[in-house]
Amino acid sequence: MFTYHDETTAPAASLPHIAGARAMFGFLPNLHKVLAESPAAHEAYSTLYKLATEKTGFTPIEAQVVLMTSNFHNRCHYCMAGHSLIMSMLKAPQDVIDALREGRPIADPKLEALRRFASQLLEQRGHVGDDTLQAFLDAGYTRAQALDVLVCLSAKLISNFTNALAHTELDVPMKAMEWTHPHVSAV
Repeated sequence: MFTYHDETTAPAASLPHIAGARAMFGFLPNLHKVLAESPAAHEAYSTLYKLATEKTGFTPIEAQVVLMTSNFHNRCHYCMAGHSLIMSMLKAPQDVIDALREGRPIADPKLEALRRFASQLLEQRGHVGDDTLQAFLDAGYTRAQALDVLVCLSAKLISNFTNALAHTELDVPMKAMEWTHPHVSAV
């Protein structure tokens, strides 16, 4: 139902974001082809993703933990494959990638506290309570990073929901990381 746009079919206001995606990834990912339909959605996602991965107080792997937690929670086949590839490129430990893909605890206690906090925010729609926040802080994170989690989750809301609406096809580089939510696989 959605068009996969490129420079020849996208609205003019999406062209800078198409160029940015090509520069970042070396090709135009299908997610960006779909998002190009709405220049506002494309700009919002591009801006939030850049903020999540470059401006938060997280290491690149920590940011990916939050993004992957959302991908799991929102059952996003496209983003889970894409971010699994990104985590591999970042040389994240394979056990961390596997845990995130399977929705199970991460052995590293600090990364697990981050995964758990992001997951609880998603499950409770932000209403996690003071004890949950304190556990996050006790793991070595800051109040600023609690808010940074929201930046990451905001970016993922746009991409995860876009892919659910559009049934976005995996790009060739992502196919080796294809993923189905474990609850879907078990049925």
